[in-house]
Amino acid sequence: MSVVAFERAQETGVWSERELNIIVAALQAALAPSTGRGWETGTTERGDAQFYLLGPLPDQACELCVSRIGARYILEDGSGRLLFEHRNLDIVALHARAAVSSTSWLMVRAIVLWCAIRNSVDEKLEPMIAETEELLVQLAPQLAAFA
Repeated sequence: MSVVAFERAQETGVWSERELNIIVAALQAALAPSTGRGWETGTTERGDAQFYLLGPLPDQACELCVSRIGARYILEDGSGRLLFEHRNLDIVALHARAAVSSTSWLMVRAIVLWCAIRNSVDEKLEPMIAETEELLVQLAPQLAAFA
């Protein structure tokens, strides 16, 4: 007699410990205490399991969502846009890690400020450089006479 192993149906609204470990490990950098982010689990209207990456307090807006619908894992951003879907949670977790911004908002603001200052300086210096070039063009023939 031969035994055929059938795939067991998972409980729809509950993540297994293995699944949670995979997701949390992939988002480890995003969940660092310095980021202020957290996570929570929940279910869809139909009882399918969901994992939410939450932003810092006080809003705790959803930044990323992983859902298990049937045997597929769905990755969405905080606005509900589909980012990726696959049957393998490890692959979805890699995409989730890539989707989360690891750059702090303070760093982003510093970069934007630097670009704004540099653009302002360039706008101020460009007319001065153009005037210097015109002056050089006018004086160069006269200076060549002395050489």
